[in-house]
Amino acid sequence: MFDGELSVLLGQSKAAPYTIGGKSKRIFDVIIASITLIVFLPLFAFVVLLLKLTDPGPVIFRHIRVGQGGRRFACFKFRSMVLDSDKVLKTLLESDPAARKEWDRTQKLANDPRITPVGKFLRQSSLDELPQLINVIRGDMSLVGPRPIVPSELTRYGDKLSLYLLARPGITGIWQVSGRNDCGYDRRIEMDANYVRNWRFSTDFVILLRTLGAVLAQRGSY
Repeated sequence: MFDGELSVLLGQSKAAPYTIGGKSKRIFDVIIASITLIVFLPLFAFVVLLLKLTDPGPVIFRHIRVGQGGRRFACFKFRSMVLDSDKVLKTLLESDPAARKEWDRTQKLANDPRITPVGKFLRQSSLDELPQLINVIRGDMSLVGPRPIVPSELTRYGDKLSLYLLARPGITGIWQVSGRNDCGYDRRIEMDANYVRNWRFSTDFVILLRTLGAVLAQRGSY
């Protein structure tokens, strides 16, 4: 999407200049994310070493996402894909109609050829998302919120875009703990919109607890 088109979309959304949860949600995010990052520093170092030993490429993958109010930011993850992942995806979608249909419907693939063996482990254990704690501390993201989207996805949100822009995207969220592998794209949008409409601290606590359960069960997140 061109910057001009993005500006028009954001202007039409008429997003309010505040974030759901206000300062209390932000303070909670910073405290919990900071404590979690400190506790998991040894695990963080282990993953860095593992990636360095198995792959010559960069350890951290930075992907541009759209945050609260339409601000773009670099979303951090441990790299779980091959270096030429964009080329691999393009080739697959051009040659495999079934994969193209699945990608258009969900923006993900059940059998993704871009994912490395170590990357598969990181995704199944959700360790690939540890660096997003830094995004939370920086103010790019929240512990709980809508799924962070790329600029090209904005057009799919329609009249629900303004709701998305009221919240910082989350490391986890309602769709991640609600059978995300079976959710179509429109259903995910509706889930995130309902989360913003009905936000409560109690909802965040429940989602965090359910996320912990999913991680311990090694269902991973994406």
